Amino acid sequence: MSKKLKIVIPGGSGHIGTMLSRALRERGHEVVVLSRAASTPADRRWDGRTLGPWSAHIESADVVINLAGRSVDCRYNKTNLEQMLSSRTDSTEVIGRAIAQAARPPRVWLQMSTATIYAHRYDADNEERSGVIGGHEPDAPSYWRFSVEIAKAWERTLWAANTPRTRKVALRSAMVMCLEKGSVFDILRRLARLRLGGAIAGGAQYVSWIHEHDFVRAIELLIARDDIDGVVNLAAPAPLPQRAFMRALRRAVGVRWGLGGTRWMIELATVVHRTDSELLLKSRRVVSSRLREAGFTFEYPSWPEAADELVARRRALRAAARGRQALSAADA
Repeated sequence: MSKKLKIVIPGGSGHIGTMLSRALRERGHEVVVLSRAASTPADRRWDGRTLGPWSAHIESADVVINLAGRSVDCRYNKTNLEQMLSSRTDSTEVIGRAIAQAARPPRVWLQMSTATIYAHRYDADNEERSGVIGGHEPDAPSYWRFSVEIAKAWERTLWAANTPRTRKVALRSAMVMCLEKGSVFDILRRLARLRLGGAIAGGAQYVSWIHEHDFVRAIELLIARDDIDGVVNLAAPAPLPQRAFMRALRRAVGVRWGLGGTRWMIELATVVHRTDSELLLKSRRVVSSRLREAGFTFEYPSWPEAADELVARRRALRAAARGRQALSAADA
């Protein structure tokens, strides 16, 4: 993707958006982030529901990457589920309207979705064409279907948008492993360092993931390839059971053992920490056949190597930051 593009990222102030916008700017692209807070000069304010001055940036954009949506790291009560749903469908609907009314619409709209749409399963991978959509698994709590229904409504809103001149791709993404503070990798790394990174409820449930570098590279490929539309899974080709996933992370951070927990212990802990056990207990065994068919090669196809790189780079960044602080103190 050598051409310099204008890329608008609604909801780009979160962990993934911050990482992605930084990477795209480093490649020379103009990136405009739409945010409720608009805390930086590159941000533009929007409410995620109504058309406004921000839509002028859609008019002049080459690419839209919508990441907007309330965090799923919460208790799955009625209020939070309604907010999770509305924040996703409202933002997707209004972006569709902005694109539809544009005289020069963007040529591609990449819309965040989630690998959670697939069934809780251990027996086989969920690919784009053969994957089983979740919501009716006999061995899963019935309330897990709500997150699947939210994902389905999210994608329905995308496909319903009347944007015939704009190619649309739904990004069914696994967990993006990036170094942003408070990201999922940051949380899991801290748990491993605290020796709390053991097997959860036996640890047989699969973890699907993608390294931040591969996430950015996949986004670049999907922007460049005009022949790809529809659903694309963003997930490394080697999902693995949670116990093996955390074992590799503990090894990367230099911790030999980790305390795990039974299912009831996890249920209690997630109540205390105001999150939901589905995030830890659902088996997400997801891979991407469409990226493979497009010739995409993962830099980090295996989690142990990805964990090693992330931990080593974080240490290097922290060492560099300490060095700068020491120089500043010496100059003072």
